[in-house]
Amino acid sequence: MRQLFILYSVISVLVIAFIGSFWPLFLWTYVLVIPLLLVGFYDMTQTKHSLWRNYPLMARWRWVMEALRGPMHQYFVEPETGGAPTNRMFRSVVYQRAKKHLDTLPLGTKIDVYRIGYEWMDHSLSALRDSDIKEDLRVLIGGSDCLQPYDASLFNISAMSFGAISQNAILALNGGAKIDNFAHNTGEGSISPYHLEPGGDLIWQVGTGYFGCRDKDGLFSDELFKKNASLANVKMIEIKLSQGAKPGHGGILPAVKNTPEIAKIRNTEPYVQVDSPPTHSAFSTPIEMMYFIKKLRDLSGGKPIGFKLCVGRRSEFVAICKAMVETGIKPDFITVDGGEGGTGAAPLEYSNSVGVPLRDALAFVVDCLMGFDLKKEIKVIVSGKVITGFHLIKNLALGADLCNSARGMMLALGCIQSLECNKNKCPTGIATQNPKFTAGLVVADKNQRVANYHHETIQSVRELLAASGLEQTKLLNRSHIHRRVSATKTLRYDQVFPYVVTGSLLAAPYPEQFEQEMKEAAANSFIAKKCFANVDGEMVCMVP
Repeated sequence: MRQLFILYSVISVLVIAFIGSFWPLFLWTYVLVIPLLLVGFYDMTQTKHSLWRNYPLMARWRWVMEALRGPMHQYFVEPETGGAPTNRMFRSVVYQRAKKHLDTLPLGTKIDVYRIGYEWMDHSLSALRDSDIKEDLRVLIGGSDCLQPYDASLFNISAMSFGAISQNAILALNGGAKIDNFAHNTGEGSISPYHLEPGGDLIWQVGTGYFGCRDKDGLFSDELFKKNASLANVKMIEIKLSQGAKPGHGGILPAVKNTPEIAKIRNTEPYVQVDSPPTHSAFSTPIEMMYFIKKLRDLSGGKPIGFKLCVGRRSEFVAICKAMVETGIKPDFITVDGGEGGTGAAPLEYSNSVGVPLRDALAFVVDCLMGFDLKKEIKVIVSGKVITGFHLIKNLALGADLCNSARGMMLALGCIQSLECNKNKCPTGIATQNPKFTAGLVVADKNQRVANYHHETIQSVRELLAASGLEQTKLLNRSHIHRRVSATKTLRYDQVFPYVVTGSLLAAPYPEQFEQEMKEAAANSFIAKKCFANVDGEMVCMVP
């Protein structure tokens, strides 16, 4: 192929020269041909790409096809029920509701209702009208030690930091939250002026980097925390232990991205690389974590304090519950992030293979709290591919009190799932800091779309409750949701995730599904005891 390219190059030059001798205007063809020939000769001599060396110029079409593959597949090949991480059917319904367009479907479902994993909810022959649902679909968050409980919507904006998404995206999200009265999680990048300007309610997330409340050494600062926590917009504070997209993985803010603006918001030095460790420096055991929660509650003037985690080793969460019982200190809420949670950038192994999926994690957390008789004071929030009203209903039936969404809200902003989040090239101006792209996101238009999407999704929950004959969300339980587990068998959620008896983890004998975790967990350590069966079949545990 290399020899053919040289031959064609020589022939092309000679042909153009020959024709140009009769028709001089034809010599302008060199303007196109010469650059292509130079590229081809470069390909033959470079040493990084074997295909370029063996197939000069022609091999570059492979890179062109690779670049076009995603968009071509999405627009011309992808079916309604296809597309990842969010399929076209769900993307479309968000767009329709955000714009208040018609969102009904003709001729029935496009889903295979006989596939394993298909889920549905019960309706009732004594169904209600949606106007019969008198509940305002809001939840009061705050336990007995909380002095400023927060009345939250069932559906809120999940954590996305300024820096990960643009200032216009933050302004539009918070503006939407203000319009329809729901909450906006800041993400661990702290509270920016763009979070505050529209005046929407905020959940301030405090991560391991303590951005917005760190001293010069990167340690937690009481003074700076109190300053931000006292802001009127801040309604709750969430301690981030881990996130679903990359649990157990720390973060790095590269020096080039640590601009003076970002540095001021995060209390760091500009143009210096800042590492977020995988664990907190303010506490190292479950008991210390409880006292840290109390400290934040006191410093904030009694606002709701909670923590967010992606469930990993189950005994570690049991250890946290044991610490709550031992100290008498409880968070006001716990946010459970599913292993399927999204982010702008995460290693493939973490996105695909680390962390418990949302439904399994939620059922475990709720059962654990019930077993320790803690659920009555602690609200459970969930996040992880929550898009439609049915997603909310499923989570509420499992035991969640409210839901957060990041992807849904980004789609309402206009996200087209171009999958450029990690390249600073988001074409819709959401997941980028490039002014060339962010200018395309008009805040005054998108904030109303976010508000519309929230409003319509809450309305869909109201309608589903009415179809089930339920006047309140608290009447939802696991018996209302069904899952196909084989071609011929279906189970209710209460059969897939059987309930535990309230208080059954406070004293032995423990429920069978918790026996191992109860032996491994200790309130004074996140590290589980190593338990194994000896030669006599007896369970032996080694203290870490």
